[in-house]
Amino acid sequence: MKSNYELAIHAAVKAGEAIMKVYGEEDFGIETKEDNSPLTIADTRAHGIIMELLKDAKLPILSEEGKSIPYMNRSWWEKFWLVDPLDGTKEFIKRNGEFTVNIALIEEGKSEFGVVYAPVLNELYVGIPGRGAFLCNNEKNFYQPLDYLLQFAEQLPTGHKDEKHFRVVASRSHFNEETEAFVNALDTAGKEISLVSKGSSLKLCMVASGEADIYPRLGPTMEWDTAAAHAVVKAAGKNVYRVDTGEELEYNKENLLNPYFVVR
Repeated sequence: MKSNYELAIHAAVKAGEAIMKVYGEEDFGIETKEDNSPLTIADTRAHGIIMELLKDAKLPILSEEGKSIPYMNRSWWEKFWLVDPLDGTKEFIKRNGEFTVNIALIEEGKSEFGVVYAPVLNELYVGIPGRGAFLCNNEKNFYQPLDYLLQFAEQLPTGHKDEKHFRVVASRSHFNEETEAFVNALDTAGKEISLVSKGSSLKLCMVASGEADIYPRLGPTMEWDTAAAHAVVKAAGKNVYRVDTGEELEYNKENLLNPYFVVR
């Protein structure tokens, strides 16, 4: 029987395969949701696949593309899946490859396990408590048992140190004045600031891997946008902190909107 971790990894990869089929089509079937964000056929197909494959874990699922679940119904959840079937829909529509499938396991409000799959880039990130964070880019291993997959994966961080530059990763679609002010005020110990743009939850994964030193997000995000990559970041020995309190970001709040945060 597959472990919950294996179920999530295989669900993310399967959803990514479905997304790639749509990615090759001319018509994405784009609709506009109530919050004015785009929705494509790929989002809904990936959601359906993940919901079906995670059933065996017998845990509640909160997905961006699922029906709204009242807080009074989910407030008692001790353990549940938090899912974004297609994070970076705008990047998907732009066809720049910087979108991901995000699946996190939340326990007592904390992101404990996460898988982030970027199908175009062929990058599969996994964060496992007590074992570490890993990057696997050999698709032949994606459906293998967990121990086999990790045996041939790269453990994060990989030591991408830059002695001259302090590398700040920022949103490709949401760089604003507040973020610019935050970056300008950074104490970089004399290093020159180098700004890198990236889409979706890949920004958090860049900090986990060591490709970036910090990711400030002073703009709106939802819990499902960050949870999976948050687990990867934690497993790599770093964390995601609220800007206002300095505490670790938490999940399953009554309002699913994240506060401003910094990943480092």
